[in-house]
Amino acid sequence: MKPAASDRSAGRQLPRPKDVILRVLLATTGQPMAAQALVGACTLMGVSDNSARTALVRLRNAGLIQHIDRGQYQLGPAATTLADDVARWRSGEARVRPWSGGWIIVHTGALPRSDRTVVRQRERALQLLGLRELESGLTLRPDNLSDSLDSIRDRLYRLGLDPAAAVFTTSTLDATRTQAAPGLWRRRQLELGYRQQIETLGQWMDGWQDKPLDQAAREAFELGDQAIRQLVFDPLLPDTLINTQLRAEFTDVALRFDRLGQAIWKQRAHQPEALGHG
Repeated sequence: MKPAASDRSAGRQLPRPKDVILRVLLATTGQPMAAQALVGACTLMGVSDNSARTALVRLRNAGLIQHIDRGQYQLGPAATTLADDVARWRSGEARVRPWSGGWIIVHTGALPRSDRTVVRQRERALQLLGLRELESGLTLRPDNLSDSLDSIRDRLYRLGLDPAAAVFTTSTLDATRTQAAPGLWRRRQLELGYRQQIETLGQWMDGWQDKPLDQAAREAFELGDQAIRQLVFDPLLPDTLINTQLRAEFTDVALRFDRLGQAIWKQRAHQPEALGHG
């Protein structure tokens, strides 16, 4: 199925089929889904049947999904880290503890930069943990995460940080760097993002029942994906650097939206006409 002209003219960017498949399977919390339903989810988002089926094969070959009896698929072993990491956003403020002023430091100055793929993986791992570059080769974040330093270090390595990178904490950052560090995170932009998401998701939940089911499912996927991505990459700053009550409110709204979105997708999946070409 080709993207509708209106989608193109509006500049709507179609999702990659593998992202749709993984997102749907992640939302099922481990329950298998029929290949036909996964293809139908892709076609609903504007992706062709052929692209969806090709994505299924590639994801299976990569170990990200696995085939079980009667055309059913579920997340595979290689998706365990992905699933665990994506699911972290659901735990909200439980992921942080009171901040005493210390910092988590990652030193990358001695690491090679010639391999762009390795560098991208490194930067993504640092971003996922809310680390920002203070100066060349030195990234840091407030030491307010509830996980132990060993767990944080292991998580960074699993996400793509080179094992040779030094990861440690300090409470004795010099005065100049202590003053400069809070400016690495754009507080106003982050808080504006929280407010916008609370309003957007709330308004959608208030009016979704007036929409055709296919439209509601498509919009729930797109809006939910944006909100979850924002939370997955949220730096989880302490209350001296961010409005944590506003962040908690956004997380609560996103959780309600996610539950509603899953219910809408299940409702659509149980309609016979939704399992074919959408």
